[in-house]
This record gives sequence, structure tokens and C-alpha cells, in this order.
Amino acid sequence: MDDTRYFWKGHLTRLRPVSPDDAERSWRDRLDSPGRQVLQLGIELPTTVEDLRERLARFANCRDVDGLILFTIENLDGEDVGGLSYHTRNRKDGNFSFGVRVAAPFRGRGYAQDATRILLRYGFLERNYHKCNSACVEGNTASIRLHHALGFRDEGRQRETLFMNGRYYDELLFGLTREEFDANDAPYRPDWMGAT
Repeated sequence: MDDTRYFWKGHLTRLRPVSPDDAERSWRDRLDSPGRQVLQLGIELPTTVEDLRERLARFANCRDVDGLILFTIENLDGEDVGGLSYHTRNRKDGNFSFGVRVAAPFRGRGYAQDATRILLRYGFLERNYHKCNSACVEGNTASIRLHHALGFRDEGRQRETLFMNGRYYDELLFGLTREEFDANDAPYRPDWMGAT
């Protein structure tokens, strides 16, 4: 099957709807407590694979649940390497946000950037949003590098707003306009999309 012109495929990854079958990997991800904390997911109560399967079923087939749509990130070999969320969509003001996580064994390979570019293209080029707002906890150097690589600009800091490990941390704010996205993304776009 030729998927070279498939919108949801990047150079390294492919996005697909989250599925209850992703529960096993999702459960393994929860064993990485520091990784969950920097995603601002906090320390969660213990769970089971079956419980996660039921939760993921609610989001299957890109179902919008309370403004949140979840995707699974696969590498081009078909391995489940992480997840991506599309949320905080505001049609009136023309902005949206995302969250991305890559499982520990797959980090540092460019999957987060490639997958996020796909979602940003959808938000800007298909849904006609004007701006993407994002944030991360101070000290999350991987997320800071990701935002800068995607063309996001630093927009500020909310002091001592996130609590973990017994103390408060600052939240770093980032923003990316459609114009900034187009300038940064053009070299990465598939040939069939053409440059804007």
C-alpha cells in the first residue's frame, strides 16, 4: 500500500487513533514516574492494564472527549512509540494546544518533533487556527528544545505554578503563530504538499 501522500505520515512517524489495544504500552509508560511528572501528569494512583483499556476506549477513533483528542505515535516500522494530544481548541480566538510524550526507549530519535509537526500542520493548514500555545515545566530541557526546534517563541513564565517532588516549579510558556509555523515548517513538508 502506498502511503507516501498520506497526511498523517511524517518523515519518521505516523499518527493513528488511540486504541484500547494501546493499554499495555500506556501501562508501561506509567512506570516512568519522572517522565510523567515533567509532562505535568503528576504521580497517578496505581492502575491496571484493564482500567487503561477502558479509558482508552473512550478516545478510540479520534473521539473528542471534553475537548481532548488522543493519537498514538508509531514509527515507520509500526512500533507504538508514544502519544500526542490535541486540545484547548478555541475557534473564536483561533488557537489550540498539544501535548506529546515519547516512551523512554524511543526518546532522542526525532519522533516527538516529527509527530508534532503533523499535528501542527493539521491545526494550521486544515483547521485554520492562527496560533498554537504550549507550556512545559522549568528544567524540561527536552521539551524546551522541541519547542524551539518547531519555531515556538518564548512568551513568558508563570512562577511557582506547578507542584511536584514536594516543591513548586515555574511553568514556561511558548507560542507559535501560523506565519512563524509556515517559515519553520516549509523545509520539512512533504513534496506533495508544496511550500506555502
